[in-house]
Amino acid sequence: MEKTNHTENIQDRPGMLLVFEGIDGTGKSSQIALAAEKLSGMGFDVVTTREPTDGKFGQQIRKLYTQRGTVSQKQELDLFMADRKEHVEQVIAPGLKAGRIVLTDRYYFSTAAYQGASGNDPEKIIAENEKFAPTPDIVLLISVPVAVSLHRIQTLRGESLNDFEQESNLRKVDVIFDQLSARDYIQKIDGTKSLDEVHEEIMRHVINALGKKGLWNVAG
Repeated sequence: MEKTNHTENIQDRPGMLLVFEGIDGTGKSSQIALAAEKLSGMGFDVVTTREPTDGKFGQQIRKLYTQRGTVSQKQELDLFMADRKEHVEQVIAPGLKAGRIVLTDRYYFSTAAYQGASGNDPEKIIAENEKFAPTPDIVLLISVPVAVSLHRIQTLRGESLNDFEQESNLRKVDVIFDQLSARDYIQKIDGTKSLDEVHEEIMRHVINALGKKGLWNVAG
């Protein structure tokens, strides 16, 4: 599938929005922490955040981890949309306006993939989000086989699978993420490599994006 172009010109927008995506167990949280530390060390003002948020809608979403069957598909999607609108208004948009680099663990691509796995149209979900949510400068899609994801969650973390992490669901989500990666600003990263190797690859893409925006001298 050919890469599609950005629909929004973000070159003149202050700040940068970096999104970390992938199925559960890919190491997103660890990589965000490493990237934030590196960028701060380079002198950038960095904000790290996540979805679902800790706000009122995010807390309702977290209850669905073990009670997903208590709401309809529409109610579930509406909760994710409401949480994101609040997230954009309170964290992402102010951070970008202030010229900060905003790193978020999940964004509307996760909603498209996970809700798409439930039968919703992923592209329609993205289109609805793009009406109010800033387009990312770059998306780091960390990819691991579903079997690896499940091993990390259950064996390495010692956690039980929540309602969103069931194998059949993750396989559908993984396929949709792969389809979404045709966008030119989504970089697919092999998450089976070592922590340091994944970090180095991520930073190559991030520094390249900084250079394109004139925020970093790549040659230097």
